Formats: sequence, structure tokens, C-alpha cells
Amino acid sequence: MPAARTIKPERSEFLPYFSRYTDLVSAGDIIMTLEAQMKETQALLRELPVSMGGYRYAADKWSVNEVIGHMTDTERVFSSRALRFARNDPQPLPGFEQDDYVRNAAFDEYPLTELAAELGAVRQSTIFLYRHLDEAAWMRRGIASGAEVTVRALAYITAGHELHHRQILRTRYMRG
Repeated sequence: MPAARTIKPERSEFLPYFSRYTDLVSAGDIIMTLEAQMKETQALLRELPVSMGGYRYAADKWSVNEVIGHMTDTERVFSSRALRFARNDPQPLPGFEQDDYVRNAAFDEYPLTELAAELGAVRQSTIFLYRHLDEAAWMRRGIASGAEVTVRALAYITAGHELHHRQILRTRYMRG
């Protein structure tokens, strides 16, 4: 097992903004973390009635389905970045505007259960990607959204992003 996947990224490996996600993730094997947390997230999503998919806790906030869709889209983007950087692709990658992605998707047209299954499938793909990286690949860097980031940092950012949104689902959407 590459040692890099068991050590949290240093602050120099990502933009300061992303510490809001990496700080949520405990040190340890990030692949085991990604596996365990998806089981927890899937259990949480199974608690939600399908009828809650379109629920918004405020008029200007995303629906439950849109939150899940956003989590899925973001993981796809971060995994794509990790793949390209792990393979030593030197091309800078653009950022993405999360609100545009949600606005241009049709997440509320699908059952919550289907979106939850899609999130699980994307996570499984992410895990396979990271599981097959060697030590050098974990520490490779690339430019995304105009800033340098390591593959290792992307793995931790992905895990933290999920934890962040899981907490939002618990506190703002499932409050009784």
C-alpha cells in the first residue's frame, strides 16, 4: 500500500478554501475512509422518504435531490482531475460552477433512490481509481481552477466534501 494514501495532505497541496473539507477527514487510509463513509451516507439516504427528494429547507436552496446530484457531479469532477494528474497530464483544468451544474441538471425528475444509487456507483469508481495508484501517482500535482493540487489532496477533498454535505442533509433537511 502506498504510504501517501495514509497521510493527510499538507496545506501546500491544495488551495486554502479546501481546508474546509480536508479538516473534516481523519488521518488514515483514505481508501478505507471513502469506503466506510459511503456506507454511512447510503444509510442516511435510505432514511429519507422518496417524497422528500424535492424538499428545500428554504426557497433559494437546493432540493435534497439536487444536493445528492451535486455530490455526484463534484465527485466526478474531482476524480477526473485525480485521474489526469495521476497520469501526469500537464494540461491545466478549468474550474466548474456548481450552481450552473445543478441548474442545468434535472435531478428533481429522478427518484431519490436512483440518485443515491448513482452516487454509490460513482464512489465505487472513485475507490477503484485510487486503489490502483502507486506512490508517485498519489503525490503528482496538477493545475485545476487556476491552482496547484495533488492527487492525494483530491482524495481527501472528495471525502470531506461528502462529509460536509452529509452534515447539511442531517442538520437542515432532516430536522424533525
